[in-house]
Amino acid sequence: MKPIDLRSDTVTRPTPAMIQAMARAEVGDDVLGDDPTVIRLQDAVAAHLGKAAACYVPSGTMANQTAIRAQTEPGDEVLCHEGSHIIHYETGSPAALSGVMIRPLSGDRGQFDPEDVEHAARPSSVHAPNSRLLLIENTQNRGGGSVWPLDRVARVAAAGRRHGLRVHMDGARLWNASVASGTSMAAYAAHADTVSCCFSKGLGAPVGSCVAGDVETIRRVHRFRKMFGGAMRQSGVLAAACLHALEHHVDRLAEDHANAQRFAKGLANIPGVTLDRQQDTTRGGVGVETNIVFFDLAPDMAVTAAELCARLKADHGVLMLPPGPRRIRAVTHLDVTRAQVDAAVAAVERAIGVPVRV
Repeated sequence: MKPIDLRSDTVTRPTPAMIQAMARAEVGDDVLGDDPTVIRLQDAVAAHLGKAAACYVPSGTMANQTAIRAQTEPGDEVLCHEGSHIIHYETGSPAALSGVMIRPLSGDRGQFDPEDVEHAARPSSVHAPNSRLLLIENTQNRGGGSVWPLDRVARVAAAGRRHGLRVHMDGARLWNASVASGTSMAAYAAHADTVSCCFSKGLGAPVGSCVAGDVETIRRVHRFRKMFGGAMRQSGVLAAACLHALEHHVDRLAEDHANAQRFAKGLANIPGVTLDRQQDTTRGGVGVETNIVFFDLAPDMAVTAAELCARLKADHGVLMLPPGPRRIRAVTHLDVTRAQVDAAVAAVERAIGVPVRV
């Protein structure tokens, strides 16, 4: 039986139509700048985000890191939420690759306010790092796939600019934010100098992200892509998959969001399981906004998150990840159907059927 894989939306596989698009791709040498399919993708992404230029890179991590390096110098400081992807999932690369410090900000659902930026941005001093770049992650992964309201993005970015900060938007799942909120990606991107977006998550492409921004900054991104080892040759084969995803897989993200909400509602009926405080509408939270669901196991439950995930995999063919001792994350995506969501809820209910400590 095929596993129900809810570990991440990165596990999606190319659809038959996407594979056909890859097979038909016209290619050149992207390192020499003449792969026509890569050029077409970069132009399409730039237009989609309302920017002058874009650069195709292999991964979301490289997208963020080339954007950071292109807009900072060693010894500078990057302001971002304490739950940001660049802190937790990019192997310390801001320090290793760009020599920058991170100034973490706090706030519910992975978001923060203009006042937080005002308080954190440093005045120029020979004694302190230069506050140089503000990063907004939209949607916010560790915030439960939370969507930044457009007006909050505008106010936060404006606060950063008052202190001379450039703004980078980690938009790996910006497609999800756009579909969920009805706000165009270009409207979000208008408040950032650079924006990254990822095709290998919810859109189902096998490889690739883009960074978009002004011409000079993207020229630097291209340079650091080469320096970091991310330049590829006949990468039009991969870019063709991204183009297909951009043209055919964005609107359908609403299905993933509906499936995530259905999954969360099913979990809420299982004794000993609680949704993340920020996602539980019954407790005054905001609910599941996109395709990421966090849930917790009661402290008196005999099974840990890791043990439950192992049991789900071995006995039920359901795959999830345990980011904490009692916390589990599940992500809906292109390869998960509504019926599989229901099956996953039933599997959790069966797997969790263990004695409760008293």
